[in-house]
Amino acid sequence: MAYAVGEIIMAGHSKWANIKHKKAAVDARRSNVWTRLIKEITVAARLGGGNAELNPRLRLAIDKATDANMPKNNVNRAIQRGVGCVENVNYEEIRYEGYGIGGVAVIVDTITDNRTRTVSEVRHTFSRYGGNLGTDGSVAFLFNHIGQFLFLPGIPENKLIEAVLEADADDVTTHDDGSIRIVCPPNNFAQVKAAFESRGFKAEFSGITMQPRTEIECIGADAVKLQKLLSALKNLDYVQEVYTNAAIAD
Repeated sequence: MAYAVGEIIMAGHSKWANIKHKKAAVDARRSNVWTRLIKEITVAARLGGGNAELNPRLRLAIDKATDANMPKNNVNRAIQRGVGCVENVNYEEIRYEGYGIGGVAVIVDTITDNRTRTVSEVRHTFSRYGGNLGTDGSVAFLFNHIGQFLFLPGIPENKLIEAVLEADADDVTTHDDGSIRIVCPPNNFAQVKAAFESRGFKAEFSGITMQPRTEIECIGADAVKLQKLLSALKNLDYVQEVYTNAAIAD
């Protein structure tokens, strides 16, 4: 749950351990993270140009590549490919929407050069684990497109809030363990990030994501099967991100 800026409230429970656990699991699955980042950099450069100062999406993709220890040569080649200076792969972005077991919503964002193969693999993966692929717009309305920043416990909260107010972020949630989550509109993400960094704050995790408006609890055998579906989708070659409104019990 989130609260308006200036209304900093201790949330009912801490989510920091869960956040760290889920991120570690995602990182472990994504042995091909560089490949995914190269695609994102290429598409960002193609759509918004190769100057990261003028292209927030490219700047975010480069930051992710830096965090993943990708060599600068790889980054530069991806940018050059995107702006057409070297032989380019014709990547396109496609979003798929569907349902997992129990009717939970699932969004799958892909970057692919083979639309036919990608939709076939995504559809097969949904079916294999008890879900089904839906139509465009069938579940997207259940999510909000947001930018978010997650800070470790121990951050000086008052100074962080000053930066939040300066950057015109939307919401702040302080968890019981002292970790802090800040939400902003996606088009303000770069501005908010710059405001934090100018004051010496670096989020442990940050990015633009799809946040479910409400969550559906998923437990027992359904939770196991849904987790298998999500993992299988994330491991498909062309998949960049997977979002769900399921709250999966540990």
